[in-house]
Amino acid sequence: MFIPKLYRSEDLDLMKEIIRDNAFALLISSVEKIRATHSMMMLNDNDPENVYVETHISRANPQAKTLKDGDEVLCDFLGAHTYISSSWYDHLNVSTWNYEAVQVYGKVQLMNHDELYQHLDKLTSKYESFQKCPVMVKDMGREFVEKEMKGAFGLKIIPTEIFIKQKLSQNRKDHDYQNIISELENSDENGRKIAEKMKLIKK
Repeated sequence: MFIPKLYRSEDLDLMKEIIRDNAFALLISSVEKIRATHSMMMLNDNDPENVYVETHISRANPQAKTLKDGDEVLCDFLGAHTYISSSWYDHLNVSTWNYEAVQVYGKVQLMNHDELYQHLDKLTSKYESFQKCPVMVKDMGREFVEKEMKGAFGLKIIPTEIFIKQKLSQNRKDHDYQNIISELENSDENGRKIAEKMKLIKK
């Protein structure tokens, strides 16, 4: 990911937030050919010295049939994003797009049986806990879950490089910057999210 210095972030809390809130991300690999799979991802940061991304895809997926321990993959997370109209400036310019994104390059480490079970348990708990009648892994019975697990390919991605991009009109003068915020506050959900982010970085 190309990141001009003005938009580059080293904020690991921001990285965690983007991954947490945008967990349905792209798993990209280039073994044999370029492949990309949308999959649910989780950042495992229980041990600050050994942070990694975990996910699973279908065993029937051609990507699963080619990946092995040590292969390099890219996890691509797109955070809040919105269109920025050139009509919001006080001068002639071009329209653009504001957004936040994280890319994690890493080495594959295939999950063993117990790791995959724990991964599915955590993933289910994260999303089922808010349901009206949550169904947790423990409620399904181990025999059923292990039968379903046969179709899942679990992997951990051990980061080698992490890129955090926060493109929020930092290159605009204050008058235009404030006007962009005002316009975004009256737009859709993503626009309002970007407006709040823009307020925070200018504090």
